[in-house]
Amino acid sequence: MKDNKKIKERAYDFAIKIINLVKKLPKDTRGFVLGRQLIRSGTSIGANIEEATGAFSKDDFIFKMNIAFKEARETNYWLRLIKDSEMLKSIEIGDALNESEDIKNILSAIVKTSKERRKENEVKI
Repeated sequence: MKDNKKIKERAYDFAIKIINLVKKLPKDTRGFVLGRQLIRSGTSIGANIEEATGAFSKDDFIFKMNIAFKEARETNYWLRLIKDSEMLKSIEIGDALNESEDIKNILSAIVKTSKERRKENEVKI
């Protein structure tokens, strides 16, 4: 549970970082479109983690954490696209990109471990 609290806090802080980063995007069509995608996926990570912590079963927990993982992957994609298209300078986006990688890796590990534990419990029954 301690790890879940940590990832919840990191995801919340990351959502704030994403909101502030979107403010820096160009005020044109590309900035609006990519910003909208980024803000939706970047803030959805924490929302899905919140849902997972209130899950009514292990399967529900895994399902919702997996959605959070997918949103983290999508967010990482949008951040890389913004960086590589030079919409923002690397220095402006570097922290968010690194944090998205970390969050993605943590969520992947949570999902993997949860699935393994579920299988172990099924074998014991």
